[in-house]
Amino acid sequence: MSVLTAKGVTVAYGDLMVLHNADVSVASGDRVAVVGPNGVGKSTLLRVLAGELRPDAGTVTAAGTVGYLPQERDRRLDETMIGYIARRTGVATADEAVLAASERLAASEPGADLDYTAALDRYLALGGPDLEVRASELAAELGLPADLDAEATGLSGGQLARLALAAVLLAKFDVLLLDEPTNDLDITGLELLEAHLAGYRGGVVVVSHDRSFLDRTAAEVLQIDPHSREVKLYGGGYRAYREELERDRVAARQAYEAYAAKRDDLVQRARRQKEWARSGERSAKSAASRRKEPDKNIRAGRAEGAQQLGAKAAATLRAVDRLDRNERVDEPRKEWELRLRFGAASRSGDVVAVLDGAVVRRGPFTLGPVSLQLNWGDRVLVRGDNGSGKTTLLQALLGRIPLDEGRGALGSSVVIGEIDQARQTFDESATLVDAFCAASGLLPGEARTLLAKFGLGAQDVGRRIGRLSPGERTRADLALLMHSGANLLVLDEPTNHLDLPAIEQLEQALEQYDGTLLLVTHDRTLAERITVTRTISVHDGLVSE
Repeated sequence: MSVLTAKGVTVAYGDLMVLHNADVSVASGDRVAVVGPNGVGKSTLLRVLAGELRPDAGTVTAAGTVGYLPQERDRRLDETMIGYIARRTGVATADEAVLAASERLAASEPGADLDYTAALDRYLALGGPDLEVRASELAAELGLPADLDAEATGLSGGQLARLALAAVLLAKFDVLLLDEPTNDLDITGLELLEAHLAGYRGGVVVVSHDRSFLDRTAAEVLQIDPHSREVKLYGGGYRAYREELERDRVAARQAYEAYAAKRDDLVQRARRQKEWARSGERSAKSAASRRKEPDKNIRAGRAEGAQQLGAKAAATLRAVDRLDRNERVDEPRKEWELRLRFGAASRSGDVVAVLDGAVVRRGPFTLGPVSLQLNWGDRVLVRGDNGSGKTTLLQALLGRIPLDEGRGALGSSVVIGEIDQARQTFDESATLVDAFCAASGLLPGEARTLLAKFGLGAQDVGRRIGRLSPGERTRADLALLMHSGANLLVLDEPTNHLDLPAIEQLEQALEQYDGTLLLVTHDRTLAERITVTRTISVHDGLVSE
């Protein structure tokens, strides 16, 4: 039995159709992955299912509690960690409803007893009474600060990712809508999330670009078509979906090629028949002009032969028309795809970066001492849990932060290209085109052309950076990276917010890159597919190789 049902859902923003006539049904135990390129409407669909966005047409009905956890971590000013968890698990809203209903009950308002019972049932179902106890136990397991009354705004990016994970693990909704829950999670967090969802009794609808996560989690795949904006459900899990998609692509191409070959053959035959008919007519006229054919039967035969060839040509053209009417196969649409290529990197010195006895202290956290040398052509994978010090290590290697002890230096002729985890490359108050010109040195026309190759068109370049989605920011970062001519790529969680085709393009570009690479990623598929020469582990500020 379906707990959450959407029928005929249509959403448009002005002239832009986002969802068209979408039907979705989620029952207890369902595991549905929503896929499609960036900007296709995946987050919009989740917001509609959650009741946060009213569709232009269609209906959404829920027979139980529905929880929505957006991809933005949405810390709020003065909000504590337990307040954040209570809000995202729905307990805070349920608690407020119980208090409001109890006040109406105390005032003896009509129907207040029914309202109070319903509000209390919801509060209990969402796990309100023991939320703080469960949260405290989980915080210790996740390595979060023990004091859950501390403000969430003071957490690092990695800690905030684990706090968001805690909200997922503590939620008791009948249907859980998760938008990019794997972003910024380390391997430990990913495994915890996967194990939790495997045992979760409710239905789950998830948007994610983590291929390993989808392989382990999804039992069904809901694809949003980028052209029709309609949805199609595939059974059998994510791997089966990819295989079926490839089979459909091959079959569509073969069907089109067979139709095109048949049509071309008919058209060419008609052309030959027409030419033969014209040739016969010219031949007959030429013979007649040279001498009169005395035999009237021969003259008639020649004319009839030309007419028959003309009739055959006309019949063949009618066959082309029938083929187009009854058997026409449109050429498969070629999807836009990111074309990411890093040019040949200029040679830096043999030593790219070095740390010698380096120590960095940030409050209670200490990185080091670290002695590490990065050489030209090294391809280094940096591993470690959230909060272990990976980003601090990168900043120390690049000379971005002062060292409390030891020394560090960049080598000669090093040109750095970087994607930072926070996606803060550009000034958020500037428009995309202005910020990109300032960072790249390109003229506006050149910047627009390059950004268009990354799917950022005329409707995007005039928007302010702060208004761009995380995926759009990441594509702008990649555009700048490709332009930079860097011989040292420093990529901190580069696949966050990228769609699957773009991630695969990034993999190919990195495999072909001939410079020095520093890669931090929790994307297990990316880590398996990228060739590396060294692997560095960071654990509680200590670095080992």
